[in-house]
Amino acid sequence: MTEKRQGQTAALVFSTLAMIFAFTAWGILNPMAQEVEAKFGLSATQTSLLLAVPVILGSIMRIPLGILSDKYSGRKVYTLTMLFTVLPLIGASFAETYAMLVFFAFFIGMGGTTFAIAITYVSGWYPKEKQGLVLGIAGVGNIGTAVASFLVPVLVAAYSVPWAFRIIAVGVLIMAVIFYFGTKEREQAGNKTFKDSMEVLKFGQTWLLSVFYFLTFGVFVAMGIYLPTLLQDLYGLTAVDAGQRTAGFIVLATFIRPLGGMIADRLSPKKLINIVFIVITICATFIAFYSENILLFTIFCLILAAFAGVGNGVIFKLVPLVSPSNTGAVTGIVGAAGGLGGFFPPVLLGVVKDLTGVYFLGFILLALFSVGCLLVNMTRKQLVS
Repeated sequence: MTEKRQGQTAALVFSTLAMIFAFTAWGILNPMAQEVEAKFGLSATQTSLLLAVPVILGSIMRIPLGILSDKYSGRKVYTLTMLFTVLPLIGASFAETYAMLVFFAFFIGMGGTTFAIAITYVSGWYPKEKQGLVLGIAGVGNIGTAVASFLVPVLVAAYSVPWAFRIIAVGVLIMAVIFYFGTKEREQAGNKTFKDSMEVLKFGQTWLLSVFYFLTFGVFVAMGIYLPTLLQDLYGLTAVDAGQRTAGFIVLATFIRPLGGMIADRLSPKKLINIVFIVITICATFIAFYSENILLFTIFCLILAAFAGVGNGVIFKLVPLVSPSNTGAVTGIVGAAGGLGGFFPPVLLGVVKDLTGVYFLGFILLALFSVGCLLVNMTRKQLVS
């Protein structure tokens, strides 16, 4: 195996593993929401805001960290980001008020920024004809939110909420060390300025992919964040049961992502995205009208997960093609849009529930937004020139 091949393999494997640990930290609050809600006496809106807060920083900071990964060493940026994430995890374990927990939750969001770093770092090792599949594999790191859904309730039940934070913090710390010593540097564009990187904002494709990823990845993040609360509220499930069901949603959406990228390497991404938007519209509509039936709710949630995952893979096959010399910038911007797509729906669902007592309107709005994206895509000849 050549040195370059070794570097490629190490970059892909360790970037994916590191993202799993970082995303586990990013999603740590969701499975323990019921315990936190009971401890602080929170309303549905307060709970949804707490769960969505990590998404803000995890989304916005993808832009500068993606650019830094282009300009400097993605390996170093990745390692430092993970080490930083350890600090708010430890801080959250000592939080005694809702305000303190919100403060630390905001900085736990740094775990979500590793997506932009990983995609930038890995894409630099592989030629464009392989990037649909390779970046889809790297995106499997999103499975960390499923790990959180499955593992955190068990840790909370066996130990406590504070110790769940501490155990995850130790895991992230160990993985940061393994990543740094297990990967290699690649050539960086060190003379690139921030202004140079922001040139990608002039491209219509950057904005278009951002809007589409706001929908597809937003569905993935929002459901991963709010599904445990939704299942417990609608059907009276235990935290462990709701966490396991949520993990199933995340696992499906995550592992089908490489398939979406691989198909987009061979078929028309535009047509694939149209199909994704149609299915999301149908599923969101049926969930809105049949949320009282757990079987139908489960079926349509799983279909929604599958097609959101395919959409994520297709879109990130196209991201490096927008501006090959500024992959980090495009990745950061599109990734930030996707993360923000996961911020607003949970807050909206909480507000809608407080105001109306049901979640109907939230899913109807998702269906309408998907229809809008479909109409926009149908007016274009192709997604990326």
